[in-house]
Amino acid sequence: MSWKNTAIRYGSLSIGLHWLMLLLFIAVYGFIELRSFYPKGSDPREALKTWHAMFGMLVFVLVWLRLAARLSGPTPGIMPEPSGWQQLSARLMHLALYAFMIAMPLIGWLLLSASGKPVPFFGLELPALIGKNRELASKIKEIHEFLGTAGYYLIGLHAAAALYHHYVTTDNTLTRMLPDRK
Repeated sequence: MSWKNTAIRYGSLSIGLHWLMLLLFIAVYGFIELRSFYPKGSDPREALKTWHAMFGMLVFVLVWLRLAARLSGPTPGIMPEPSGWQQLSARLMHLALYAFMIAMPLIGWLLLSASGKPVPFFGLELPALIGKNRELASKIKEIHEFLGTAGYYLIGLHAAAALYHHYVTTDNTLTRMLPDRK
């Protein structure tokens, strides 16, 4: 299998990044949800928040590689070709997912900056994007949490659409993004 996309299937780079991003999303959501099992200020809770931030920033780093891979070659065609409304829906879904992968880490970075907290990234501390502002931090936190919840639904809808295409319309939508079984 080629690392680059072809007209009939995604390359190993795109496939690997797609599934890696899924694992990162699971980790990011898992870290932030698991923190609620620990008391505020406890070491495990703070560690989970730190891992949430670091993996979120890793999403931000990798989304650019993913975009470069997507734009560097053709997008494999779906066979049989879906209807026009399905093609438009797919384009809008992918646009929303990429916007989500860029916006959420940036909003998280802004949130930590406005909260006056360090922005950790695997042994590094990223610079604050804005100065400390508790009122602004509170507003940013609401946006981050709302979009995070919306992201659950966006990712779920994306997965449901892939399964619909695979099992109902029986096209190659899903198999283009699976590793080659040869």
